[in-house]
Amino acid sequence: MRNINNIIKWFGFIILIFLSISCHKPTDNEEPYESGLFTNNTIIIDGITRTYDYYIPSNLGSSLVPLVFLLHGGGSKSDDLTGESGFKAPYKVWMDIAEEEKLILIYPNGTNNPLGAQGWNDCRADSTTNPSVNDVSFIDSLIDYFPNSYNIDTNRIYATGTSNGGHMSLRLALELSNKIAAIAPVVASMPAIRCNNPVHPISVLFIIGTEDPLSPYSGGEVAPNIGGRGTVLSAEESVNFWVAFNQINSVPSIMNHQNINTTDNSTVKSSTYSNGIELTQVALFEILGGGHLEPSIQEQYSPILELLLGNQNNDIEMATVIWDFFKNKTLN
Repeated sequence: MRNINNIIKWFGFIILIFLSISCHKPTDNEEPYESGLFTNNTIIIDGITRTYDYYIPSNLGSSLVPLVFLLHGGGSKSDDLTGESGFKAPYKVWMDIAEEEKLILIYPNGTNNPLGAQGWNDCRADSTTNPSVNDVSFIDSLIDYFPNSYNIDTNRIYATGTSNGGHMSLRLALELSNKIAAIAPVVASMPAIRCNNPVHPISVLFIIGTEDPLSPYSGGEVAPNIGGRGTVLSAEESVNFWVAFNQINSVPSIMNHQNINTTDNSTVKSSTYSNGIELTQVALFEILGGGHLEPSIQEQYSPILELLLGNQNNDIEMATVIWDFFKNKTLN
């Protein structure tokens, strides 16, 4: 009988140890998640297999962390943003920010459009060359999926992208503002004919080149040499749209940024409107003399690409500017 009692005691002790391990939650000093870049992930949306990459910083800990969507431009892909393609990639800087600030990055991939290029079904209602898939549902599904595996601060979800990806971030602002706290379209303005109207207040940062050959600073037809890409409002009209919607009446704070690189044929001027509904902000970074390229100090494009798309500004770091805008924005 004594042996049986001892066996029962030891069995109970083992059960307690097992429960304590299985119920244990990681602390900030532990490494509960595998870190790094995870590529070629899939999710099925409306019967279509969609792909995406994501980046988990090291030493993530157990605290709630922000989630940032990085959307590639038309004819591009996630590898071009992460640097896996082997080319210069201003979006690579986001990984450095993720390591320092502890945030998770998602790089979704678009689908092929009628021109045979990978892109997004953004909100330009007069575009005849966008894919026909539901990209809002794709992003929305990822927003719902990631908190199941990671400690996501669902009040701090953001989206940014270049060109077609920037236009897609604008569609998210119009249709997912109940889940996304702020967006930052780069070399992309508001569609002249929208697919939808905004519902909830949301902060918006525009980065636009005044000499952009594809997305005209003064508004009009996008990529006229291609055709069918829709039309956009001017940079000023785009800013005014969101200033009015967020009910911001203040005079903007204007800053002329230091001309660090005097050989890039461009400078930067920013205008920031603050104190909108739910503390929203709207900002415009004008790249004076800039083309259809993301500003970057660390990742500078080749002169050949600049001949095609205009000057790349090297006075500011796009990713840093956008994160500085995002990081204090929350859903209310």
